[in-house]
Amino acid sequence: METIIAYTDGACKGNGKQGASAGGYGVHVQFANGDVQNFWGGEADTTNNRMELMAAIVALQNTPQDAPLQLWTDSGYVKDGITKWIANWKSRGWKKADGKPVLNQQLWQQLDTLCQNRSIDWQWIKGHAGHAGNEMADKLANLGVHETGHEFIPADGTNAAMPTSQSTTNQTNMEKTTMQSTSQYTHNNEQNPAYDGDTSRKNPDFWPVLPAPNLRGAPERQLIMDTETTGFNDQSGDRIVEVGIVEMVGRKFTGNKLHVYINPEITMDDEVIRVHGISNEFVSDKPKFAEVAELIYEFMVDSEIIAHNAGFDMRFLKMEFDRVGLTDFSDRVTVTDTLALAKQMYPGQKNSLDALVKRLDVGKKDRTFHGALLDSEILAEVYLAMTGGQINLAIDEEQSATAEQNTQGLHFANLSQLASLLNTSASDHQADALWREKTLK
Repeated sequence: METIIAYTDGACKGNGKQGASAGGYGVHVQFANGDVQNFWGGEADTTNNRMELMAAIVALQNTPQDAPLQLWTDSGYVKDGITKWIANWKSRGWKKADGKPVLNQQLWQQLDTLCQNRSIDWQWIKGHAGHAGNEMADKLANLGVHETGHEFIPADGTNAAMPTSQSTTNQTNMEKTTMQSTSQYTHNNEQNPAYDGDTSRKNPDFWPVLPAPNLRGAPERQLIMDTETTGFNDQSGDRIVEVGIVEMVGRKFTGNKLHVYINPEITMDDEVIRVHGISNEFVSDKPKFAEVAELIYEFMVDSEIIAHNAGFDMRFLKMEFDRVGLTDFSDRVTVTDTLALAKQMYPGQKNSLDALVKRLDVGKKDRTFHGALLDSEILAEVYLAMTGGQINLAIDEEQSATAEQNTQGLHFANLSQLASLLNTSASDHQADALWREKTLK
């Protein structure tokens, strides 16, 4: 049976303050077939740790006991408690090392019981870091402060909500409606640590990495980009199956990378798969381009796009964006083609990406398969090496500017006229004589 993935979170407005500590829990469950279930609820007077525990409990209660479960929590209290501390607590009769009773004992015992005879992979994730699953669980937890509810979203995307809500405000109802209609894909900066890079099989561990365009509009913002496709003809039904982008500002890497695999909605042939190594099984549960188009579009526009044989990638991107109504993409970017640049610099020579890597002695990574993100990372090194004179000039200018800035506002007084006022002491004479005796003998 395939692994189910659950994201859990807790929220508390007052975190333990008597009478002012309404809290909520949220659970976002992703099934291998693409179905999604969301759960939310809470308590009127509670703590954040109780809500984190309740979220984990609800996740286990609402997933099949015989299915492997990977549970992601941003609570170190829950993660460490269930994987490290609980055995000692039980051996001491549910007491901590200091002899005091374990807090939230009843919830810990309930969670412990639910974990028995189950395959659970407990994982910690940094909260509020932009990961789609964690952000959804956070939204549900905040909704749970006010009401209890449950919704089921089948893989075909139709809204099949099954609310058991006890709504307290019209605002809460509006928030729930908005969440039900929003795509499950949102901004995310992190890849699943459990993802092993295997694209030859169905692999639900991959997370689409879709960073927010926080640096869009920054001077000298450059996006080094590559795509993988189902074939060569964008006008005869071929589609994009992978987009990889590396961001630079001022010719320096920002750390932002966009990486997403796409379900092309057509079957790829073996010849194509041998080139990029992306199987039909792997992309079968990945988002369709329409589901992530806006997130890719808003990250890319108003920037310089750098690609090798850029015309190919730009044709496919234009085709995909046109299909979803984002028809101005080509007008919103400028394009630098490193293949054209290489032909000018090295006329009459091979100028494939592999040839440039060898010639410039950079980007030496395993390219058994042509992955879009891998090729973007390599191309970034190639591009910087090809334009190395510009890098050196930029460094010289930056260092000169820094030196000039460091001396601005400093004033030096001429103290030479005070030299005649200096007097030597007897100790100075003795020290000098001792040094000369030792050094010059």
